[in-house]
Amino acid sequence: MVKWKLVVLPALAKMGIWGIGAVALLDSSSIPVPMDAILALYVWNNKSQFWLYCVLASAGSAIGGLLPYGLGRAGGELFLLKRVNRERFERMRERFERQEFLAMTIPSMLPPPTPWKAFVFAAGVFEMRVVPFLLAVFCGRMVRWLVLSLLVLKLGPGAVGIVAHHGLTVMAVVGVLALTGFAWWWFTKKRTGKLLED
Repeated sequence: MVKWKLVVLPALAKMGIWGIGAVALLDSSSIPVPMDAILALYVWNNKSQFWLYCVLASAGSAIGGLLPYGLGRAGGELFLLKRVNRERFERMRERFERQEFLAMTIPSMLPPPTPWKAFVFAAGVFEMRVVPFLLAVFCGRMVRWLVLSLLVLKLGPGAVGIVAHHGLTVMAVVGVLALTGFAWWWFTKKRTGKLLED
């Protein structure tokens, strides 16, 4: 983090508000960076623009994710088939295709140590369409970074440490909320279909 404060952050400052999008693109495409900490500093130093930082970071993350997504799409099937048998691979594909939007949105919401790039790679392998992929990542990241920004506005930059320390709890809560929302949506859809049949 010292290197980021002394070298990278001054360079990003010259890019102005676009710097956060560039960092997010770099983080999701290739080089892992302390994204939450950098976003927290941006938000703390310019509180009125927090929503814009979240939008730019989410967009950068979605666009940067196209690199591991593309790798998965180009040759990921052979990579996975070396590690799992065909039957398991097809079960994974079927599960992913049934809930592909949630399969990308939920991991995009969660803080480290969620293996986010593994989900992105899988989205490429199972040929998720590009536009839903971008939307899913964007929506998930927006939720994550809006929550982080609100915590930073309330508690200061130290909120990053709180999120990191309680990462498993946050993951569990978000997971339960997502499953509850999906169950409600599925129940409503089934009920509506049944009423139309009657």
